Amino acid sequence: MAVTGLPLEGVRVVEMTHMVMGPTCGMILAQLGAEVIKVEPLVGDKTRSLGGMGTSFFPLFNRGKRSVVLDLAKAEDRETMHRLLATADVFLENFRDGQLDKQGLGTEELRRRHPHLIVAGHKGFLSGPYEHRPALDEVVQMMSGLAAMTGTKEKPQRVGSSANDIMGGMFGVISILAALYQKRGGKKEGTDIRIGLFENCLFLVAQHMVEYEMTGNKPRSMPEREHAWPIYDIFDTAGGNRIFIGVVTEGHWQSFCREFGMQEFLDDPALRSTTDRIMARGRIIPRAAEEIRHWDVKELSAKLDALNICFSPINRPEDLFDDPHVLRPGGLVNNVNADGAPFRVPALPIEWNGANLGEGLKVAPLGADTAAVCAELDNQETPTAKAAGRRA
Repeated sequence: MAVTGLPLEGVRVVEMTHMVMGPTCGMILAQLGAEVIKVEPLVGDKTRSLGGMGTSFFPLFNRGKRSVVLDLAKAEDRETMHRLLATADVFLENFRDGQLDKQGLGTEELRRRHPHLIVAGHKGFLSGPYEHRPALDEVVQMMSGLAAMTGTKEKPQRVGSSANDIMGGMFGVISILAALYQKRGGKKEGTDIRIGLFENCLFLVAQHMVEYEMTGNKPRSMPEREHAWPIYDIFDTAGGNRIFIGVVTEGHWQSFCREFGMQEFLDDPALRSTTDRIMARGRIIPRAAEEIRHWDVKELSAKLDALNICFSPINRPEDLFDDPHVLRPGGLVNNVNADGAPFRVPALPIEWNGANLGEGLKVAPLGADTAAVCAELDNQETPTAKAAGRRA
């Protein structure tokens, strides 16, 4: 069932983006109630035809949007684009600097013709020496040190999803919401927003940068790091499955040792503090692994859950379609691809007045809304006119 009364109802967003970062921004805005009109070239967004790991890109990040096809090489379609922008509150783009100028959509032209418009440009870099460069999620993970922290300097490893692209889209949403809030407070002029994929990744590694800044110690990568707790590891279980267990409080340590027959650790005066136990991981971990190896992962999970100890089986993405929490009502939402095929996707990770968002979204076939949107333009009020009507 669709959720009503969403906060961005009445907000119109025109989107000219591709790949992941820009489309993520538009997808979230759509789920928050905005009308998002995706303007595509004649051949469509190039991610419509991706296969392999890119198969999910277009349907996942373009659900809930209208599709309009315009050929911006033609003067009449460029004028249609400007008429559409005149009715919009927000314009999303993720092209290299200067590319939209060739289509009459450069910053100066947009400010001249649409001074009210919030323009959010999703770029590889913020302003500076690298602003001219294109970027990819993998590129900025290597540049920022995230890949070296996830793997090692000798064998860097990117995060196993388009994490930066998705998070960059989220920062786009945050910025746009802030600009809309200013508008609600009476600001008439639009806002120029620039979101940087590299700086987004820099934000992720800031904890390691600040650690070095404060201590002078070079942060160690995740596989090489010094543990902050005595048990924070992956263990083998009976049946060949594996499980992660994190024993992170004094109460957890007491109950874990007691329940799994390691009373000798509780009686050992050399293990009184957490620091003592971290220093003794060399003997604690093999002993814990010996006990855990006797447990079936299902029974072990139930035991750890009852003890309120953090744990997780080592899942793969496909395993989540059998997870009881993912399968709770509203955890997965049912959407429809452009070809009419249904697919399930995790709901937006918030609840709005107790409801999950994203149920029933559809992926528009290429150009499905072109005629309807063009027909609406003659009667569509501009944001300036709407604001005047509200003040009256």
